[in-house]
Amino acid sequence: MAPPDTQQVIEDYRPGPNDHVVRLPGKPSQVSRARALVASALGRDHPLYDDVVLLTSELATNAVLHSRSGAGGSFTVSLASSRGAVRVFVTDSGSDRPPCVCRTGAQDTSGRGLPLIEALSHRWGFTRQQGSTTVWFELVGERLPAGLAV
Repeated sequence: MAPPDTQQVIEDYRPGPNDHVVRLPGKPSQVSRARALVASALGRDHPLYDDVVLLTSELATNAVLHSRSGAGGSFTVSLASSRGAVRVFVTDSGSDRPPCVCRTGAQDTSGRGLPLIEALSHRWGFTRQQGSTTVWFELVGERLPAGLAV
């Protein structure tokens, strides 16, 4: 599992010409638009496609449900990718508490988003600045030796 990382990733990140950035209204219906952005930007044949789309959906859902974005605000999804790595940032309108990797019970219907980010990502982290929260994750494709069956 990857613990949260508060290194300079956020501070050093500046969208590049090949990055994709979209600002969306903080409504539940916009989670699917966040997924569609990532799906379109990566393309179905990208080796990290499934995990990136899933984790982006989790972060967008968290932005809508657990921040002021869902109370008339907005959230931003940023995607930086190459063939071997993808980094996604979701910035929301902030909340009273920092993101929590809370453990949930078997009967709970929510609370699995950040544990999923923690389990599947290579690195992840968050920052809280000027009333907003940015949660990010990074996935790195692993190279398999030639001739190894998957």
